[in-house]
Amino acid sequence: MRSYASLQLLSVFSLLLFVTCDPFARDEVWALTTFKEAIYEDPHMVLSSWNALDADPCGWSGISCSFAGDHVVKINITGYSLRGFLAPELGQIKFLQQLILHGNNLIGIIPKELGMLKYLQVLDLGANQLTGPIPPEIANLISVIKINLQSNGLTGSLPPELGNLKSLQELRLDRNRLQGSVPASSSSDFTSSAYGMYASNTNLTGLCQASELKVADFSYNFFTGSIPKCLGYLPSTSFQGNCLQNKDLRQRSSSLCDHAPPARTPQTTNPKQQPAEDLSNQHRRASKPAWLLALEIVTGTMVGCLFLIAFITALQRCKDKSSLIIPWKKSSSQKDHVTVYIDSEMLKDVVRFSRMELEVACEDFSNIIGSSPDSLVYKGTVKGGPEIAVISLCIKEEHWTGYLELYFQREVADLARLNNENAGKLLGYCSESTPFTRMLVFEYASNGTLYEHLHCKSSFLLGTINILKM
Repeated sequence: MRSYASLQLLSVFSLLLFVTCDPFARDEVWALTTFKEAIYEDPHMVLSSWNALDADPCGWSGISCSFAGDHVVKINITGYSLRGFLAPELGQIKFLQQLILHGNNLIGIIPKELGMLKYLQVLDLGANQLTGPIPPEIANLISVIKINLQSNGLTGSLPPELGNLKSLQELRLDRNRLQGSVPASSSSDFTSSAYGMYASNTNLTGLCQASELKVADFSYNFFTGSIPKCLGYLPSTSFQGNCLQNKDLRQRSSSLCDHAPPARTPQTTNPKQQPAEDLSNQHRRASKPAWLLALEIVTGTMVGCLFLIAFITALQRCKDKSSLIIPWKKSSSQKDHVTVYIDSEMLKDVVRFSRMELEVACEDFSNIIGSSPDSLVYKGTVKGGPEIAVISLCIKEEHWTGYLELYFQREVADLARLNNENAGKLLGYCSESTPFTRMLVFEYASNGTLYEHLHCKSSFLLGTINILKM
């Protein structure tokens, strides 16, 4: 009888152990596979082993687990040219200690949800194509020792909350487009040492509070003001290539500082700066493809403009509903989806044309002045307005993903802010669901600029559309 009771107790204990561990494992697998879904180009098939049906991700490429094998503690996928987005769900891997995605082609923003990773010690997103501001929530990474965001296209000001990171020892922000002053100040006099600056009182703000900070690089941004006294122990090269008042350092020209462009530009990676713990030395960061370079230098050439047009003629998947959640469909036969959060304010200042308006303006879309296998270019006249050129993308709805939608919204918002006579003036866009419509509306010019290139450069769209269909 006693033996039977012991067996029952053991069975109950085993069941409780299973129930306790299994839901957490599902959460981690879900977060990882969501990140995989946000990657739409994996040329080296590094994520091919990431199987959503596998309840144990510890054997997946680039994944390391705890000694007990019950938590993912490290993601290291370096230099594999992954193209896609950082899924906010990565913030659900609560015991993650290292997130190393250095040297890929990740685009979009840094999700604020990464600030939920309380045990994270290394955050290395350097040498990608990330844009937008550094989220203040990064300051919630109470265990972080190293942050590397170098060689991206990050904009905005540096969050002063970063000074709350008491364990931070290394901060690399060089080769971005950050602006404003370096947030660090104090009323104290500082004493220099080999490892930092020390003040006689505690009246410190911003990065002056990061007492463990030993290595920091702010070079090649658009920072203004002066070098904070508490950071005077850093080498002068950590501040060069900015818009600082210090004339002893190599700074940007005043013309560049006065007209710091809001859009990102190609970043140059310093070959002397090595990413943390490469997965393989055989996989190097691929050069940016021509379509991306053209997209980034759109302010200068019409070829770039047409490339950009091809990328952003598909704008909003939400159509008439201003929804903040967009399901992501990999194909019409798959039910997998991921939530993408869209900024409803992003395109509020961009004119949105209805398909009917453009149909009337372009004579029932009969006035075709250019075409390719994947696009049509119409000429028309807005009632009481200027002549227009309308670029329409011939693509099916199932070829779009929510993450690409978010990317296109940011690109059209950037294009709307441009005012370059060589690139053509964007008047607005059209986005409708029935029928599925993605169009961009430009001011028509027949003086050899837009007119010429709409006729002879439309073939460049073909390669662009093939990329979108991957």
